[in-house]
Amino acid sequence: MKNFATFLGGVLFGTAGIKILSSKDAKKVYAHTTAAVLRGKDCVMDKYTEIKEECGDIYADAKEINAERAAADPDKYIEDKAEADDEV
Repeated sequence: MKNFATFLGGVLFGTAGIKILSSKDAKKVYAHTTAAVLRGKDCVMDKYTEIKEECGDIYADAKEINAERAAADPDKYIEDKAEADDEV
């Protein structure tokens, strides 16, 4: 009898839970939460784009610095094998 009462309580609790989770107010909460997540995603993607552009600038500056050093003193410059293979 105790197991049946526990099962019946679970069914009633589950049915009430489904009604609560599918209510109009709950759907408003889901919509507002989803909107907040989308705003957060937009903010993160903007920062990602900004950082990616700055990293590209840093990489280009670094290549330019290495090219200037290689031109100034070619004996001390060790050429990257991958770059040398690309030029052949």
